[in-house]
Amino acid sequence: MRDLCDELPDTSSKISHGELAWSVGLGKKTRQFATTWDHHHDDRNGVLFAAPPGAQDQLVAADPQRYFVPPYYGGRGWVGMYLDIADVDWDAVELHLGDAHAHTRG
Repeated sequence: MRDLCDELPDTSSKISHGELAWSVGLGKKTRQFATTWDHHHDDRNGVLFAAPPGAQDQLVAADPQRYFVPPYYGGRGWVGMYLDIADVDWDAVELHLGDAHAHTRG
């Protein structure tokens, strides 16, 4: 995860609410696009990422074993993706993080 996010342009990371989070932008104009999800509100591990309108409903409906609507972030359209499943699709993780970065970067 760290390598995937850190390779994206104008990206910085920090600990936010006890989790590693990534933002895009320069100086004081940064916006978070992804964060880890380590046993918050459940016993699962995953990543949360910003998504364009409609993506959250589409992903969760298509594969609810892999995707979820995260508390707090879900109201802003963010998507959660479980990383503690046997068949993590790292290509999909990379795609979602790149899309989240681009969506947030504007």
